[in-house]
Amino acid sequence: MAQRQSFLVTAASDLALAAHEWCGHLADERRLSPKTLDAYGRDLAQFLTFLTGHLGAPPALSDIAALKPADIRGFLAARRKAGVGPRTLGRQLAALRTFARYLDKNGLAKTTAFHAIRAPKQPRALPRALTISDALALIESVEIEAGEAWIIARDRAVLLLLYGCGLRIAEALAVTTTEAPIHGRNALRVIGKGDKTRIVPVLPAVSDAISRYLDLCPYTPAPGEPLFRGARGGPLQPAIVQKSVRLLRGALGLDDSTTPHALRHSFATHLLGRGGDLRTIQELLGHASLSTTQGYTKVDTARLLDIYAKSHPRA
Repeated sequence: MAQRQSFLVTAASDLALAAHEWCGHLADERRLSPKTLDAYGRDLAQFLTFLTGHLGAPPALSDIAALKPADIRGFLAARRKAGVGPRTLGRQLAALRTFARYLDKNGLAKTTAFHAIRAPKQPRALPRALTISDALALIESVEIEAGEAWIIARDRAVLLLLYGCGLRIAEALAVTTTEAPIHGRNALRVIGKGDKTRIVPVLPAVSDAISRYLDLCPYTPAPGEPLFRGARGGPLQPAIVQKSVRLLRGALGLDDSTTPHALRHSFATHLLGRGGDLRTIQELLGHASLSTTQGYTKVDTARLLDIYAKSHPRA
């Protein structure tokens, strides 16, 4: 059973109960991540708090059924005035639409107000990729970290999974002892967003780094447990990897955009720059939509134009 998130709502008893049951539905049936559950819960709580002031009393299910598009626009305008950006506004509207669908499906309240509102236009931020030399330097410089040899080997293996296989940090840290790409295994089964499974090839350099880590690691995880361990033997947490990358980028003088996720972006950008096709890169990254992968064509074009501007004698 997924972890339930609790949140306080300002609402009449019937609506408060529906909100609580909706949260349980998201956790137990839709199996959303704890972070998403927490965000959706806060989004709904903020909306119900807004309605309390907007209507002059805590809202009930009947008030939800009577909502007009203008009410939703008023909430989004208030959030925008509070400094909330378009990405958060889009997520909040998506959360409220999910709640409205739940109420409708369970015969509690029916409203089309949420679906009559167009989602805020989202800025198209390009992925930030490292140069090939910077990506390699980041990985090879792990040795400058102060720490035990097995921890240095661990961090190098994790970074190689991000850059060599294009994994998200959560995907890399979820690799288990059972499926570790060692002993001749040259592919890795990855469970990504939405529980989608994909198979990614593993380079010998990545396998060798994982084998070295296992040889040095003082802990022996049970079969099926996460491969990478923290200093005290528990599963390695993303914050530790992020801290390691911050240390390395400071030592190397790299930009603040150099994060563990930037290595995944670099994997895709460098494949594209070496002739990889978008469909293959889409499969390797686990993108549900090709349009997401197409963002890397803009990155590569921007990089080429920058090289042109700096190098061409007539530029």
